[in-house]
Amino acid sequence: MQIGMVGLGKMGNYMTQRLIKGGHHVVAYDRDAQAVQRTVADGATGASSLEDMVAKLESPKVAWAMVPAGAPTDDTVHELADAMGQGGIIIDGANTNYKDGLRLYSDCKAKGVSLIDAGTSGGVWGLQEGYCLMVGGDDEQVRHCEPVFLTLAPPKGYAHVGPAGAGHFSKMVHNGIEYGLMQAYGEGFEILKDSQFDFDLGQIAELWTHASVVRSWLLELLVLAFQEDPGLKAIRGYVEDTGEGRWTVQAAIDENVPAPVITLSLMARMASRQDESFSAKVAAALRNQFGGHAVKAETHA
Repeated sequence: MQIGMVGLGKMGNYMTQRLIKGGHHVVAYDRDAQAVQRTVADGATGASSLEDMVAKLESPKVAWAMVPAGAPTDDTVHELADAMGQGGIIIDGANTNYKDGLRLYSDCKAKGVSLIDAGTSGGVWGLQEGYCLMVGGDDEQVRHCEPVFLTLAPPKGYAHVGPAGAGHFSKMVHNGIEYGLMQAYGEGFEILKDSQFDFDLGQIAELWTHASVVRSWLLELLVLAFQEDPGLKAIRGYVEDTGEGRWTVQAAIDENVPAPVITLSLMARMASRQDESFSAKVAAALRNQFGGHAVKAETHA
């Protein structure tokens, strides 16, 4: 089928390539003209603007927005809805907060446009392995777009998980779980590293990918990381978060669901960004005050 692709970063570019290889006709647009030309070389039809892309789409017009969540997605969806008009279908593949997604769904519906939320997992490996797609939206429009979803996903890697918002919500929880898994691996391998035994951490990681109950794709990726840098000496232990973990914790609070592992994994990411913990300074000062415990003096260059 024919589809427009807005946003040709790593994810959008690889998704475009996978769709073209799957026999779909992609009309591609990005603010970076060079990115558009790269997809044209891969077989896409280039567009010089969002309006140009929409003009080149046949009815019913379908466009996938693969731009950063937040204001960029808001602006893109509204602009697409205005340009596409009655009967258009927009797929939002960003890590959009599901509450924002429901608002955008209502905004689009008022203009006669359908919005599908497609939680998309797979990262830079998606071109090769396929993308896990958690799709929320109206039944008829989702069915119309299924040829695209089935091409992007590996076998059994796509599901229509519910109405509007369900795709983004399930992807949010997916990423919250990912936080907890990554933190557990990190803590476990630090215990191994600091133990009395001189473990080859790459060997252990590789070993655990075979029939172990903790085997996973994340562990396979850790094997690759240790192969590239056995001691991870080139990597600073500074871990960002892009929002999904926070939203998962907030959803847990809203639903009165205890989620200590995901919550603490989010806190650990925040702690990783501190060069010096002020709360630890407070605790050290208090120990000194009530118990006379020694403190370590701050050193300044």
